[in-house]
Amino acid sequence: QVQLVESGGGLVQAGGSLRLSCAASGSIFSINAMAWYRQAPGKQREFVASITSGGITGYADSVKGRFTISRDYAKNTVYLQMNSLRPEDTAVYYCNADIRPSAVATVQFRYWGQGTQVTVSS
Repeated sequence: QVQLVESGGGLVQAGGSLRLSCAASGSIFSINAMAWYRQAPGKQREFVASITSGGITGYADSVKGRFTISRDYAKNTVYLQMNSLRPEDTAVYYCNADIRPSAVATVQFRYWGQGTQVTVSS
């Protein structure tokens, strides 16, 4: 079993900052890419940022220059530093990870966390 647990969400005023964390635990041999998505009320889940096992990052245009994704490989944890937050950033933020569960596994699986609420007031 693999679990991803997000933390760090909350209520913040526009212009403020938050740092989200997502820790993976359980049956993990290796983790490839990790990513953050978000879903606002009434909208589809959308991509926010990703980071590969080699540290290559990617961002949605809407967050470039404001959000930074990073990871601690030893802790199987991915972070999302969110600065200059806007009301339109309000959403439930989810992390995912592409995980190979064992040395004998020939495929990887994508696991999702349960989400953490981020609310930005104007």
